[in-house]
Amino acid sequence: MGMLEGKVALVTGAGGGIGREIALAMALAGARVVVNDVGASLSGRGETSATPGEQTCRIIEQRGGEAVLSTETVAEWVAAQRIVATALDAFGRIDIVVNNAGILRDQIFHKMSPDEWLSVINVHLNGSFFVARAAAEHFRRQESGAYVHMTSTSGLIGNTGQANYAAAKLGIAALSKSIALDMGRFGVRSNCIAPFAWSRMTSAIPAETDEQKARVSKLQAMGPEKNAPLAVFLASEAARDVTGQIFASRHNELFVFNHPRPVRGVHRAEGWTPETIAGHALPALRDHLAPLDRSPDVFSWDPV
Repeated sequence: MGMLEGKVALVTGAGGGIGREIALAMALAGARVVVNDVGASLSGRGETSATPGEQTCRIIEQRGGEAVLSTETVAEWVAAQRIVATALDAFGRIDIVVNNAGILRDQIFHKMSPDEWLSVINVHLNGSFFVARAAAEHFRRQESGAYVHMTSTSGLIGNTGQANYAAAKLGIAALSKSIALDMGRFGVRSNCIAPFAWSRMTSAIPAETDEQKARVSKLQAMGPEKNAPLAVFLASEAARDVTGQIFASRHNELFVFNHPRPVRGVHRAEGWTPETIAGHALPALRDHLAPLDRSPDVFSWDPV
C-alpha cells in the first residue's frame, strides 16, 4: 500500500511543473487526485485551456490511478469552494490540499503597477487562503487533514524585482503557521515547501549576463519532480507530528528553515530616545543586523 492509500488530494496548479509532479506522485502513493489548473500563461494573462490539467489526469489514469479535473481559478472565494466541491462530488471526501498555483509578473519595485501587485497577491496568497479555507470545515468535521503550501526563498530570504511574489510567498508561510496553530486541535496539519526546480515559474529568470546564465544552468539541473517526495511525505500519516514547519527541497538536498526570533536585545532603565538609540542601541545591535541577502547569495553552492 502507498503512503496515501485511501486519501483524496487536491493539487492546485497541477497542469505542469512542480504541481503536476506532486499530483503524479500522490496518485502513485495511492491518493485519488483532484487536478486543478486554469491552463493560463505564466503571467495569468490571455486565454485559458483545460489541456494541461487534462494531460495530468490522463497520465495518472494511464498509470492506474484516479483523477478528476477542475479548471476553476483559486483567486476567487466562490470558485475555490467549487474546487473543493469537486473532490467531494467525485470522491466523497478531501484529505490533502496542496496550494501550488501561481503566476509571475516580475517588476522592479519602483516600476511595479497596482495590477502587477494585485494579480500575484490574488493568486498566490488569496488563492492559498481561499482553497485552504474552503477545505477547513471538512477537515474540522473529520478531525484530520493536511495542508502543503508552496512558499519561496524569494520571500523567506529575498530577491530583486519580485516584491509582489516575495510578499505573497512570505505571507503564505505566516498563513501556514496560523493554520497549524488554529487547527491543530482538530488533527489538522499545515506545512510549507520552498521548492527549487526548473519549471515554468523559473523559466522567466533572466539569462543575459554570464552570472545569470550560470544561475539558470544550475536551476536547469534541478527537475520539478525532486520536490514531490517531500510533498507526499508531509501529506502522509508518517508526518503526523510535523506541523507549522517550512522545508526546502533543492535537488537531492532537504532543509528545514527557522522562524524569525529575536537574536539580540538591549535594555536601558531610563528608556530610549532617538539619540541614545543611535549612540548606544545601534552599536550593540549592529553585528546582529541581517544582511541584505538574496536567495542566490544564501544558496550559493552547486546543487548536489
